Amino acid sequence: MGLFTAITVAVILVGGWVLTLVYPGADARRAVVASAGVAFVVQLVAFAVARRAAVRKNPVAGWGLGALLRMGVFAVYALVVVRALGLASVPAMISLAVFFFVSTLVEPLLLNV
Repeated sequence: MGLFTAITVAVILVGGWVLTLVYPGADARRAVVASAGVAFVVQLVAFAVARRAAVRKNPVAGWGLGALLRMGVFAVYALVVVRALGLASVPAMISLAVFFFVSTLVEPLLLNV
């Protein structure tokens, strides 16, 4: 779990830095930072679920639950949170998708560790 956390932090920091170059400005930066916070928490929860399922010999079910969690959070973030917080929608949604996608690619490599 510690290794996944460290990799997720690195992915979010590097990805966030790149995204702030692509989307300059204070509003975009605020959206990227908010998405980073949401992605970090959701990724840790999803990995914990997948890891627990892998220990119980059903890693695909755990990974599937994590994917459903990410999709649900993405939808709620898009439909409720972005508007409620007054975030710039394009940087917010693209950054959340990028953070989820890249850190999810690391998950299968660490489920067997």
